[in-house]
Amino acid sequence: MEELMEKAHQIMDKDLVNHPPHYNNGKIECIEAIEAMLTHEEFVGYLRGNSLKYRWRFRYKNGIQDLDKADWYEHKLLRVLKENATE
Repeated sequence: MEELMEKAHQIMDKDLVNHPPHYNNGKIECIEAIEAMLTHEEFVGYLRGNSLKYRWRFRYKNGIQDLDKADWYEHKLLRVLKENATE
């Protein structure tokens, strides 16, 4: 039973990392709106800052979930940098 509960929490945490419902109220996700309003360099800084924020606080707030969020921002940063390199 404990293993089942742990698995359920992992699934719920993953959804909160990749597509948190509180950032997707409408036709566009918040991250897309932020990217649209910032220059490329500003958006890169935003992604770097959020990654650092989640790594900084993981021991004191949400633990592994914060590390997952930091990874999400770093993967997004890599995609943005790779897309810009091919343009």
